Formats: sequence, C-alpha cells, structure tokens
Amino acid sequence: MRVLVTGGSGFVGRRLCERLMASGHEVLVISRDPDRARERLPAGVCLETAILNAIEWRPEAIVNLAGEPIADKRWSESQKQRLIESRVNITRDLVMLCRHMPTPPSVMVSGSAMGYYGDQGSREVSERTPPHDEFAHRLCERWENAAREVEECGVRLVILRIGLVLGPNGGTLSRLLLPFKLGLGGRLGNGRQFMPWIHREDLVSAIEFLLVNEGLAGPFNGSAPHPVTNAEFTKLLAKRLNRPAVLAVPAPLLKLGLGEMSRLLLTGADMRPARLQAAGFDFRFPTADTALADILG
Repeated sequence: MRVLVTGGSGFVGRRLCERLMASGHEVLVISRDPDRARERLPAGVCLETAILNAIEWRPEAIVNLAGEPIADKRWSESQKQRLIESRVNITRDLVMLCRHMPTPPSVMVSGSAMGYYGDQGSREVSERTPPHDEFAHRLCERWENAAREVEECGVRLVILRIGLVLGPNGGTLSRLLLPFKLGLGGRLGNGRQFMPWIHREDLVSAIEFLLVNEGLAGPFNGSAPHPVTNAEFTKLLAKRLNRPAVLAVPAPLLKLGLGEMSRLLLTGADMRPARLQAAGFDFRFPTADTALADILG
C-alpha cells in the first residue's frame, strides 16, 4: 500500500514510517525541510515539500499527524492561532488532494488529541462522552471538522484522539527524565488529574490496525486501557528510576508561569480506548508500569 504521512519526521511519525517500510509498504512523507527529514527517516521513504505534489504518487492511504507542538510555547492569542492553523490548514490541503485525485485514497487516519474532551475530572471517558468547552477542545474540534470533509470524497475517515505518548528518546518522558533523575520530580498540583497515556509501539500498531480494518471509521481514543493520575504516574516513574519524588509543584506556581497552558498539566480525562478494544485491538503495554519497564529497562 502507498501511504502518505504528514508529521512523518516527528516522534510518532518516525516510528510509524519505520514500521510501514518494514511491512513492505511504500511511504511518502510531506516535510517543509526534506534534508532534515531525510536524516531522521529510514532509507527508501519518499519526500515531498507540498501535499498537492503527491497527486502523481497516487497514495492509497493517508496518516495525518502534522501540527505544531501544543506545549512548546505559552498560549498567547497569536500562538493559539498558530496551533489551530498548523493543524487545520494541512488537513484542508489533504482534503483538497483527495478531491483532485481521479481515485482518492481509501482511508485517512487523522490525528486529534485527548484535549478534545477538555477537563473531565474523575469521570470515565469514552468516545461518546460530551466535551468540556475550553481551548484544547475547540482546537481539536476544528481539526476534526476539517478532516471530516474528506468523507465527501468517499474516503473512510478515522479520527484518533491521542493521549500522552511514552517512548524512548522523545515524547512526554523526555521532558520528565532529567528532573526525576536529579531527585527533583514530583506531582503537579494535587496530582489527582488523570493522564491518558499510550506506549508509542501500541499507538503505531493502532494506526496500522485502523488503516487496514475497513469497517472502522469515526473517532477512536488512542490511549492505553489503564490511565493513571498524575500522582500515580509520578510514583511509578520515581520507583523505576529509584529516585525520590516528593517536590510537588503547586498549582498557583504553574498557573503563574504558564498561564492558560497550565491546564494541560493540571486537568485531564480518565480516557479509555472503548472502541479500539471493542474492535479487537490488543495492547502490548496496557499498564503504565509495563510501559515504563519496557522503555526504561
């Protein structure tokens, strides 16, 4: 199968491309910096700088993972707009590509995020749970709505609402390891907020699963079946690293330093992969402890 990937040089995209190539698929990555992307990607991956240039390549499937990192900068109004545009504009270009192709791709797996649900407190969250209206939800909603236009082309659309991705040499853990190794780790706020997470290997497997199962469409929660609170995750990580984790970061300090973006750290959702499990997807790393054991050794 010929698979077009946006965000292919990112933490998840790189591993996805490796796995697709190893399975015998052809892969085309869209990147504004192809020389840098080529250094990160496996040999044999094709590269283009613009989505519409892919029309002659005739992709049979699309995986849309592109978007500016949500937690890299404080959420000024201009940064919020950049976060929206980096997701919506690329997704609209993919829809335009499908409209111009004589034979559109059969499927598009389009990324979204756990932020779609907003702050859900302690309630269990499935794909049917109504969202809480806040910026993270509105961002994901606009991203998902842009992707839905591809269905007018007869393309099967899967929307994957991704949790915190755990894996080696990147993702969520890369931000946490140094302070924890120095004994400076600790819970954030009261620690009761849920952290939906997923091992990168399981996330890539889920994408592959959704690409080939023709009866699956609509939203899927891309997270492990056993989410943990921030306090629970803190204890597990400290135990794996054999370090103390007693220096809690007060919520007012996070709000002062990060502004509205602090909601990413202080709120969450007990998000469960109800539809993935109902479809028969099997998680290799269902618990945070098994995931951390695999990643950290």
